[in-house]
Amino acid sequence: MALIKSISGIRGTIGGKPGEGLSPLDVVKFTAAYGTWLTQQSDNKKVVIGRDGRISGEMVKQLVVATLNGLGLDVVDLDLSTTPTVEIAVKMENAAGGIILTASHNPKEWNALKLLNSEGEFISGEEGALLLDIAAREDFVFADVSKLGTYRKDDSYLQKHIDLVVNYPLVDVPAIKARNFKVVLDAVNSTGAIFIPALLKALGVEDVTVLFDEVNGKFSHNPEPLPENLTALSNEVNKSNADLGIAVDPDVDRLCFVCEDGSMFGEEYTLVAVADYILKTRKGNTVSNLSSTQALKDITLKNGGEYHPSAVGEVNVVRKMKEVNAVIGGEGNGGIIVPDLHYGRDALIGVGLFLSHLAQSKKNLKALRNSYPDYFISKNKIELDKGVDVKDIFEKIKGKYKNQPLNTEDGLKIEFEKDWVHLRTSNTEPIIRIYAESQNETTADNIAKRIMQDIREFMH
Repeated sequence: MALIKSISGIRGTIGGKPGEGLSPLDVVKFTAAYGTWLTQQSDNKKVVIGRDGRISGEMVKQLVVATLNGLGLDVVDLDLSTTPTVEIAVKMENAAGGIILTASHNPKEWNALKLLNSEGEFISGEEGALLLDIAAREDFVFADVSKLGTYRKDDSYLQKHIDLVVNYPLVDVPAIKARNFKVVLDAVNSTGAIFIPALLKALGVEDVTVLFDEVNGKFSHNPEPLPENLTALSNEVNKSNADLGIAVDPDVDRLCFVCEDGSMFGEEYTLVAVADYILKTRKGNTVSNLSSTQALKDITLKNGGEYHPSAVGEVNVVRKMKEVNAVIGGEGNGGIIVPDLHYGRDALIGVGLFLSHLAQSKKNLKALRNSYPDYFISKNKIELDKGVDVKDIFEKIKGKYKNQPLNTEDGLKIEFEKDWVHLRTSNTEPIIRIYAESQNETTADNIAKRIMQDIREFMH
């Protein structure tokens, strides 16, 4: 069993003893801490909640609703929804905050509370720390019987979100319609099965096949949209002569595509393609995290903008995007953030912009992918010996590579001519992640191996 309390929210496996898994007691405790924190921020009593298709979603939701009502807070329940839809609803409802019940790409036994502020954005690290403190002290005061909160179910936000995408100035519905795309969607038994087909229909895409379309949370494969988990989608695209395949994660904030021959477009390239499309009409800056492909930087400079890296984590990407006034940003895991829509990763606007780009390009998807610089990322991790001083290891590596450009904003990133390597510790397990990128796959692997060798030497 696992329970992970981090500044970005609370995640755990369902069942087990309180404090060891995400038990009902833990759900109540952290919801109460969040509700208490909200009441300290303002007199606004409205909270929006929504959930992905997980097996435990309904149970967790009932606990969350009752706890918020018990604190005197009024709940607007979107029920089966997506992370970006809840983010949009918080703003449209003028709510004090929101909770999304989703463990994102984690397997089916996991669930989590993702916590939003009044802007519909993830709470900051500082706010998260305050919240964990309230929870640790169980410093809650519940409302008396005459001041209990209210409950309202609202299923209008599917349509509201779709309308925002369809009416977004750079989403070209006539061009998409004219291309008559044949699409296969892998909805991984979650809410993408409800939201993405409805969106595609609104965009004029008639021919849609949905794999794993039953929203039962019994994920038919590992729900993270990585190539090794998308073989069924690849095969179906190939077999049915579709133009493309679309894959989303259970809470529909990550997005990746499969080309017409069944090959991967590459989740790193979802953002690259969308940024390329946006930068052609809107000159400006872009942001992605330090572990994302350099292709975004290349495309940005080519279009006359500036590229800025941020620390890993959506809240850090958003902060950097606001700082540099980015016109588009996101993460290399298929997360697209379109700031004038809302500051959150959103697969729905991602689909709208990507299909507009593909339609206008008059190319097939493979040809579009081939128009971008080719980079390979080698993703590795190394287990740490007990009691190892990571800071000391990073200092020694910095010393060894002191003649290269170094970035220490989030772990350590070392740049070589056209290549880079990024080392960062995990918040949740005793490992260092080592991501290396090069235009040559073997080179990327070799850079990662060399750094891992360094780490092993410095550990002993």
